[in-house]
Amino acid sequence: MSNVSTFSEKEKPKKTYSQFEDVWRRFRKNKTAMVGLFIVIILILCAIFADVIAPGDGINPGYDVQDPENVFLRPSLRHPFGTDNFGRDIFARIIHGSRISLAVGFIVVGIALVVGTTLGSLAGFYGKVVDNVIMRLVDTLLAIPGILLAISIAAALGPGLYNTMISVGIGAIPSYARIVRASVLTLKELEFVEAARSVGASDLRIISRHILPNCMAPIIVQATIGLAGAILAAAGLSFLGIGIQLPIPEWGAMLSAGRRFIRLHPHLTIFPGLAIVTVVLGLNMMGDGLRDAFDPKLKK
Repeated sequence: MSNVSTFSEKEKPKKTYSQFEDVWRRFRKNKTAMVGLFIVIILILCAIFADVIAPGDGINPGYDVQDPENVFLRPSLRHPFGTDNFGRDIFARIIHGSRISLAVGFIVVGIALVVGTTLGSLAGFYGKVVDNVIMRLVDTLLAIPGILLAISIAAALGPGLYNTMISVGIGAIPSYARIVRASVLTLKELEFVEAARSVGASDLRIISRHILPNCMAPIIVQATIGLAGAILAAAGLSFLGIGIQLPIPEWGAMLSAGRRFIRLHPHLTIFPGLAIVTVVLGLNMMGDGLRDAFDPKLKK
């Protein structure tokens, strides 16, 4: 009887997981990635509930409430991060600035993702002349450092929120185009693509319904890491004065405004700088964790 029981336990099939469950199971085992996810969740919650965490005074929004009698206050219980040269609460400005950072990150990634995926798909699927023309254009963009390209475009378009998004988004296109092209070159020769062709599927349907869904893993990883790069690049442009302008509470612009007082009032630059470092670090840690979770070579 015991032999039968032992045999049945050995023959019991292993539990199978869906692709999402398998990725999540390996992702949550990565402690560094979970720390990054926690930071990102905090950022999202701050952006959603900014008006609750740092409300306005009924006239001005929470990030622009000025108190001329309490300028340059050091961190305290009333003002956790102190106040700036206009008496504005730095904590409130950083909390509201999370909305700007998230908006910039998602719009930049959206621009780069749509354009880069389209170019990479066409180059990889059709090859030959189409591939040469598209990839030479991409190589031209890659020959220019991303931040210099963003500075050039931002200087041409002028400062502002939307112009910053466009300039940083254009600079991020080549990385998505190359990743998608490499995936399409591999996938287009597989049997399921030949089967789709044999039943008369159009090129657009093959690319959109059969090839691109199988390219999502590297795209998701690149988009996550790209969020960090977009936030950092936008902060750099704002710091240089050609990005988002005050009084919008963008962290790079806050750094630029506070550098004049850095010797006497370092808290004006310390806290916006820590916000940038923390968010970028969290997104990079989460992106690295996603890359490991999606890598089939690391499956156990």
